[in-house]
Amino acid sequence: MVLYPMHEMLAHIESRYLLVNMVAHRAREISEEAEKEQVSLFEKPVTMALEEVRSGELRQEAPIEF
Repeated sequence: MVLYPMHEMLAHIESRYLLVNMVAHRAREISEEAEKEQVSLFEKPVTMALEEVRSGELRQEAPIEF
């Protein structure tokens, strides 16, 4: 199991709450795409989504306004 340092993850996304929501949403997309294309995944979708955040592929598009 890979541990992802929080400071690396939050470099691309403003808050932990948003990070969790974005990773969960992306993991569902990955899972649905794999099922639709009938492809077996070698990693879990959540791990793949976390790697996308870590590498900067998955980013927050606009800053949060309160």
